[in-house]
Amino acid sequence: MDLQEPLFVCAPLRSETVHNPMPAINLANLNKETARLADLFDEPAAFIRELREILESYVNRTLRTRDTVTPSSTLPTYRTPPAILRKVENMLRPLATENADEALELADELWDAGSLETRLLAAYLLGLIPPQEGRLLARLTVWTQKVRDPNVRSSLLTHSLARLRKEAPEDFLSLIAEWLYPHRQQFWSNGLQALLPLVNTASFDNLPPIFDIFEPVLEAAPTMLQEDIEKMLLALYQASPSETTYFIKETLKKSTDQRTAMLLRRLSPTFPPELQDSLQNELKAR
Repeated sequence: MDLQEPLFVCAPLRSETVHNPMPAINLANLNKETARLADLFDEPAAFIRELREILESYVNRTLRTRDTVTPSSTLPTYRTPPAILRKVENMLRPLATENADEALELADELWDAGSLETRLLAAYLLGLIPPQEGRLLARLTVWTQKVRDPNVRSSLLTHSLARLRKEAPEDFLSLIAEWLYPHRQQFWSNGLQALLPLVNTASFDNLPPIFDIFEPVLEAAPTMLQEDIEKMLLALYQASPSETTYFIKETLKKSTDQRTAMLLRRLSPTFPPELQDSLQNELKAR
């Protein structure tokens, strides 16, 4: 494709409702804009100003609400087309990988800017920083406690932890163990969501530590975490049917909390038939 050819990312379904259509994306111009951003990588305040100008220039006003908040987001948003953010992310990748200090400083500024787009970029930056950087975990812990937007939360618990999960799995599991500590139930949902990508990794087969840190959550069986627990059990069973079946049975035997069996009975219809059959007697006995 000719770089000068405008790429229209979306078109309105009903032309009569459009008053300020979104500008077309010209790839040549976008390349120049992101190049200017790259030059400002080590100047966070200037970077934010330039980024805001870019985001404003691509606002999709056909979708923007009066308060500029998307139905699925709790944050102000520019309704930026995904192609714009992907381009900015691609520009940030080599810079952040080689300059952890500057990346952390910029991530802080992006987070404080407070929009959906800037916080997604902040979460993206954290995922590029080497896991041995001590300040990384501090940022993740604080931000995951404060975040309410589901899009940003998901990015923090998946992408932001990607390098730690891959390059330092023991440190990653230590972090998750802290989040799933029995007396820190306010962190349990974050812990389970962060743990899921590791369990779903085909090359990962060290399940015993996962069972150990997950067991207190399954025993307590909080109703509000039913969906998270269901996803974790199904992922564990996919990874190792025999180990997971044994783990569930042992947890049922040891648990003195009736909520454990109650939750598993509610979840049982979603289990694979083989797992349902294996647990049938244990669940009836409870």
